[in-house]
Amino acid sequence: MIKIYHATGTRGFRVIWLCEELGIDYEVEKVDFSKEHRFSSEWLQINPLGKVPSLEDGELLMSESCAMMQYILDRYGNGRLQPLTGTVEHAYFLQWLWFSEATFSRPVGEIVNHRREFPGELEILDVVKEMQSRIFKCILALDKALEEKPFILGKKFSAADISLGYTLLIAQNRVEDSLPERVSNYWESISSRKAFKIAREA
Repeated sequence: MIKIYHATGTRGFRVIWLCEELGIDYEVEKVDFSKEHRFSSEWLQINPLGKVPSLEDGELLMSESCAMMQYILDRYGNGRLQPLTGTVEHAYFLQWLWFSEATFSRPVGEIVNHRREFPGELEILDVVKEMQSRIFKCILALDKALEEKPFILGKKFSAADISLGYTLLIAQNRVEDSLPERVSNYWESISSRKAFKIAREA
């Protein structure tokens, strides 16, 4: 059975959400997110970078949430929640799956780290505004892609929506501007799914 090492609020959210959507068996092992634990010899054996989440499946032990999602889809998905490999649709699926992490999540993480290092009045406003601008550019790109589509690939919900959904979840509290109408409707749709709610409680 898949074991997901997870701490509330981390990218393990994506992996739990995916498993719930697919209806596959998994277990969650909650991880102490303190620096002391994450950089302990015990945890570094599971994740050498001291990061969360990690995934264990038999002899496999891996990190990187989007890679975990792709592994689960390929091994357990039976063609669900992703287009057929090698098609144009699958290429766009991969684009949005990784956009959410490689491009969209990056400025969100930079704001979080900046505010952790420079809390309250120590915050450097110009740095935060630059990161917020980058986040909103990503939101506008998503808004354009959602034109006349309920989900990022069209009429069908996919794992790319899961990956984007997590990033939208953590991005919303970091920008001052409200979401464009299409993105807001998209967010309401994906965040109302039962699997999303289960993942959020994990």
